[in-house]
Amino acid sequence: MRFASMRNLDISNGEGVGVSLFVQGCDRHCFNCFNPDTWDFNGGKEWTEETKNKFIKLIDRPYINRISVLGGEPLAKQNLDEVLSLIKEIRISFPEKTIWLYTGYKFEDLINGIHYPLDSEWEDKVLRQSIVKLCDVLVDGEYIDEQRDITLKWRGSSNQRVIDAKQSLAQNKIVLYCD
Repeated sequence: MRFASMRNLDISNGEGVGVSLFVQGCDRHCFNCFNPDTWDFNGGKEWTEETKNKFIKLIDRPYINRISVLGGEPLAKQNLDEVLSLIKEIRISFPEKTIWLYTGYKFEDLINGIHYPLDSEWEDKVLRQSIVKLCDVLVDGEYIDEQRDITLKWRGSSNQRVIDAKQSLAQNKIVLYCD
């Protein structure tokens, strides 16, 4: 996996004070994307053990209550293994902290495995589902410029949803974290 950047103090990509990891690589190329520098899977910087340790150290501060993983596309095939490994480590080491994941995939497609626009390999579906199950909040859906709405919390277009992943999985229906 490659990454574009880390934010060591982030108040814009989720509730509360957090840290954010912007993974590198996205096949979606949404019109007027806020972060087109993250599209190239060969761009950014290499994700190494040293980089991961630096990110974990950023999380390990008492006033950090949220970790956000966004991009690029964290659930792109090229990012799945490392994103899953990282989120597992965060969940074990910091169970009290909230994990937010931003993806162009729709929640239903991730959980039900009905439609995968980037690939339909079984192994990738299982990895994506495993990642979602470890997260607390999922911001789903591609950015659609025609539906841009700057009044919305934590997302750019009105088709995107801020979903309480844990409650949605428990109730087997979409439960929004916020409108």
